[in-house]
Amino acid sequence: MDALGKRLDRLSQWVGECVAWLTLIMVLVTFTVVVLRYVFAINYIWMQEAVTWMHAAVFMLGAAYALERGEHVRVDVFYRHRSAKMRALIDTLGVVFLLIPLMAFFIFVSWDYVTGSWAIREGSRQAQGLPFPATPLLKSLLILMPVLVTLQGISMVIRAWLHPHDVADDLPSEVP
Repeated sequence: MDALGKRLDRLSQWVGECVAWLTLIMVLVTFTVVVLRYVFAINYIWMQEAVTWMHAAVFMLGAAYALERGEHVRVDVFYRHRSAKMRALIDTLGVVFLLIPLMAFFIFVSWDYVTGSWAIREGSRQAQGLPFPATPLLKSLLILMPVLVTLQGISMVIRAWLHPHDVADDLPSEVP
């Protein structure tokens, strides 16, 4: 089980590190769009769309990484002064009764939207926008994000029960 948890953590870390590079690319493309528009009076719609879509991808793909790093919002009032076993129980209950059902709901409500986009080979609504695979790929993140978050939630539960004191060390020392 520990090996599975570590593999899931590595997956989240790998995706998070790739997304970090995507933010740099996003900044460079934004800079290019601004220079082209205001210096050379050239405007490429597909570049503007690419920035918006990269921004969406950063948030969607970064969610599991944030969960792995313990960066999601947590109600420390109920969590901070608990024992390691109680924290493991709280994490497990949160994953089983909140996180997994919510991620399953996201997949359920997104499935037809995503598969429909692939079925009609959806492209950009803009005449000079991004070509065919871009829109369905972006919409596919609506499925990929909850899958990655669910896998990270499973890893979180494994870690909570196999290494409960590591979970306790993740908390900040004081509440602001």
